[in-house]
Amino acid sequence: MSITPAFDHDPAFALHRGGKLEVRSTVPVRDAADLSLAYTPGVARVCTAIAETPSLVNDYTWVSNVVAVVSDGTAVLGLGDIGPAAAMPVMEGKALLFKEFGGVDAVPLCLACTDVDELVETVVRLAPSFGGINLEDISAPRCFEVEARLRELLDIPVFHDDQHGTAIVVLAALQNAARLTGRSLGELRAVVAGAGASGVAVSRILLEAGIGDIAVADSKGMIYDGREGLNPVKQALARDTNKAGHTGSTEEALAGADVFVGLSGSTVTEQAIAAMAADSIVFALSNPTPEVLPEVAARHAGVVATGRSDFPNQINNVLAFPGVFRGALDVRATTITENMKVAAANALAAVVGDDLTAEYVIPSPFDARVAPAVTAAVAAQARADGVARLHD
Repeated sequence: MSITPAFDHDPAFALHRGGKLEVRSTVPVRDAADLSLAYTPGVARVCTAIAETPSLVNDYTWVSNVVAVVSDGTAVLGLGDIGPAAAMPVMEGKALLFKEFGGVDAVPLCLACTDVDELVETVVRLAPSFGGINLEDISAPRCFEVEARLRELLDIPVFHDDQHGTAIVVLAALQNAARLTGRSLGELRAVVAGAGASGVAVSRILLEAGIGDIAVADSKGMIYDGREGLNPVKQALARDTNKAGHTGSTEEALAGADVFVGLSGSTVTEQAIAAMAADSIVFALSNPTPEVLPEVAARHAGVVATGRSDFPNQINNVLAFPGVFRGALDVRATTITENMKVAAANALAAVVGDDLTAEYVIPSPFDARVAPAVTAAVAAQARADGVARLHD
């Protein structure tokens, strides 16, 4: 006997009943003639052509427009390691967003393995069915190795959205916040709380974009060169960040800082925000509870953003990943380069244009200009970087 009807008073359960996706055909099968073309014997001619010229798979199947959304369920939203079955509603949702915001077909794949070698091997074996791989909700630091190895082994885009989607949107919002407050990125000193997937990627893209200085904290305090017990990812980060040599807590490092980016699930006091530089920029992005409440931060900061939809300036990955993949797929890119990510951020920031205000440094996910702008920028940059297989 099913117990699920007991949940249906909750609108979230009602919406999810039966799943959020289905497969629909794009060609009719009305009679024997249609059947003979869609399946045997007509399909054999297409198979033979692809066997002789493998690149034709992109023209005569859906492969060039479909992305695998892959998770092992170890870092799902704010829920942690809940396993592959419990991760499926999120992966379905991600696939839904790919379609709705980027016109990209996506298939959720929740894998019953967590070993890095097994994850990599599984995705490599599945890869011929897809035009791109979107890694999702895989815990750090394993996620870094999984992505790096897949990028090396595959000739299709591999993108860990928890890292790079967040990073793209943060960079776009920070560019506009800096413009609003009359500064360049090179003039800013930033403090990032959190050295997981998103914290590392945000720090890396800000370095790539020319941030003046950036210091990163994990649960044990500031990361700095020479600190004991750092894993290889944090060791590399320590070498490239924290020019000022902060060794204490996040709040100590915030004194006089221009930017705070929270990606840690921790809390920051009002006093620490008050001690930041004038016209400070506070991105308190932990969900559902920001590191500091926006109304508190706004007493002292020039610009405040969160990860929530009920406050202004939502840092939402859906602003990035649909357009990034749409652009990469459109030119059949072999990878997603750092330049393509920065180009996506620049395009996203430009959508705001002259409408820039303290409560509007990043556009809404429902702004119809977003995905086309990101798509065009990513495709153009892929061509410029020499990773596009299709050209105008």
